[in-house]
Amino acid sequence: MSDLPIHAAPRPEPRSLDRIDRLILKHLQAEGRKPVSDLARDVQLTATPCFDRVRRLEEEGYIQGYVALLNAHQLGVRLLAFVEVRVDHTISGIAERFRAAIDGLEEVVECHRVAGGFDYLIKIRVPDIEAYRQFLDEGLAALPGIAGIRTYVTMEEVKSTLAFKF
Repeated sequence: MSDLPIHAAPRPEPRSLDRIDRLILKHLQAEGRKPVSDLARDVQLTATPCFDRVRRLEEEGYIQGYVALLNAHQLGVRLLAFVEVRVDHTISGIAERFRAAIDGLEEVVECHRVAGGFDYLIKIRVPDIEAYRQFLDEGLAALPGIAGIRTYVTMEEVKSTLAFKF
């Protein structure tokens, strides 16, 4: 799977997860490639019921997919920046046009519509400040309807995780 779905299809009200389901999710969140036999042992089940539970969690949308976490520094995309974007709301359909355009910018690793003093918060990864300048000039700032951009370049990544408490 190359991309996780950003806009998942509407699902029915989620069922309550039991203790075993939660344990399975916590173990997979820490190590998504854990063999079912090891996972079963860790949650004190046999392999078949554990496998069935994992399948059900996938089908019900609790597990959206599996990915490899890549090392950005090893791959040469060392600059991490967060960009606030304001759009001109007087332009008809600006939100849809902006979303479609952002989807085509490979430097963008996350984009969130937010409440507050700006409209979107974008997380980008590029090799260096020159690559960011090019992304800004030829990509982001060139999009129609951009009313303002403010960038925050990270100096140090203090914490970065995809795991969350539930």
